[in-house]
Amino acid sequence: MQAQTAATADTRADVSHYKLMLAKLATDRQRLKTIQSITRKVEVKRELLPDYEAYVTGALESAPGVQDEVLITVMVWRIDAGDYVGALTIAEYALKKGLTLPDPYERTLATFVTEQIAEAALSEGESFDLTLLTQLAALTERHDMPDPVRAKLHKALGMVLQASDPDHALAHYRHALTLAPRCGVKKEIERLERQLTVFPQPSDAEKTRL
Repeated sequence: MQAQTAATADTRADVSHYKLMLAKLATDRQRLKTIQSITRKVEVKRELLPDYEAYVTGALESAPGVQDEVLITVMVWRIDAGDYVGALTIAEYALKKGLTLPDPYERTLATFVTEQIAEAALSEGESFDLTLLTQLAALTERHDMPDPVRAKLHKALGMVLQASDPDHALAHYRHALTLAPRCGVKKEIERLERQLTVFPQPSDAEKTRL
């Protein structure tokens, strides 16, 4: 990855600016390495992220399509800091251009983004942003990843939808179960099946007439 980063750095139109940002990134990473507390690391990332805002905006607007360690690291930090909307903005560009995660990450970019955000949603609960999860699902739909990771996303979608749209929630839970039988949705499936038997949901046509 380091060799690839160096090679692409020298072919960029903004090579001088990119190298300056790489130097800043190295300094900021070194600062983070001195911090043992995960909570404090997240706080520091939130403090640092605004310093990269102008660079990210410029990179996404110019869309050079080359590997960009600064941009991808900012995406990771945004996820860590809870800025999932900002992270997905970068992820959409990165997936389109085929960018990869920097060392030492071993997962693909699509797998990483899906798993991190799905786990955050499952941790936060039913109040998590449904629009964001739907965007994530559409963004990563055609990208290969381990079945248990995609199952987490469907489990999260089921959780967020279960109060407002139990039919679709049940479909997501069932899909998650198919992908990963031990993903922990069996009880939710049974509960929703009982609920829908007692209180069946109107069809889309019936909803239109209501």
